[in-house]
Amino acid sequence: MTHQLRHMLRDDDITHEEQKQILKLGMKFRENRFYSQPFAGPQAVAVLFDKNSTRTRSSFSIGVAELGGYPLVIDKSSSQLGRGEPVADTARVLTRMAYTIVWRTYGQDRVEEMAKYSTVPVINALTDDFHPCQVLADFLTIAQFRGGVDELHNKTIAYVGDAANNMSNSYLLAGAVAGMDVRVAGPQGFLPRKDIVDDAKRIAEQNGGSILVTTDPREAVDGADCVFTDTWVSMGEEAEYAIRSKPFWDYQVNDKLMSYAKPDALFQHCLPAYRGKEVTPSVIDGPQSVVWDEAENRLHAQKALMTWLIAWQREDSSLLGECA
Repeated sequence: MTHQLRHMLRDDDITHEEQKQILKLGMKFRENRFYSQPFAGPQAVAVLFDKNSTRTRSSFSIGVAELGGYPLVIDKSSSQLGRGEPVADTARVLTRMAYTIVWRTYGQDRVEEMAKYSTVPVINALTDDFHPCQVLADFLTIAQFRGGVDELHNKTIAYVGDAANNMSNSYLLAGAVAGMDVRVAGPQGFLPRKDIVDDAKRIAEQNGGSILVTTDPREAVDGADCVFTDTWVSMGEEAEYAIRSKPFWDYQVNDKLMSYAKPDALFQHCLPAYRGKEVTPSVIDGPQSVVWDEAENRLHAQKALMTWLIAWQREDSSLLGECA
């Protein structure tokens, strides 16, 4: 392992083999929540929130503690970042105290600037463009139920709904890294950016996968091993739900749409979910739904990611055990 400061800012910051290594480590943490403790001391991890959170806050706070560390949780309202302090200045301060920086924020440029001035790993815990930690957990869930990490490259995944959001972007890139066949469906005007699709296609070709972007939800779901969706209205836009949701009703994940996927297809949702809108109760609360395992896997996947990044920084592959 060559010494190198690594960050996780978007899903293609890691290679195919590195993704497998992180996911296999995540499986180890599923089996034993105290498999590795790289932050024993305790060493602090700064966990910053510009947006509200339940799963990200819980999984990172508990995860850092289980890794032997101290989670320093900082909300926007209680930090100088929230009052306009430059990101670079915050990075220069935190990097002298914390061993990793985790940030849930808005623009992708913010986490990129944090990483630019940081001398410790920086993790994107959600931006407007990407949600890499969520997708690592989602892929860990597929591996849990469908034959392990080494079988992911044989899987077809479908995401339907708002295909112009961070989840769609992350499924495209992470699925391409995994060598999966990735299908994304959304209405016109709500499709992913061309540059992200182009990146995904290039990476998929390298890893034996494929990318399909369509406006037809049935085409996306046909024969899929796993079906994903997300809320149609992003955080802060709830007051506009009636207007914003209109283009998406044909993309609701219901029993009929699920019937086009494989008979044993899994259903996943990053949560919070709005039953009767992007997904029906019969699907999210039905036998094909694995959303609660998916939510738990945020803990295991993020612990694996933090451990992996620290192993790189410290040139200590022993932290990864047999997953190295």
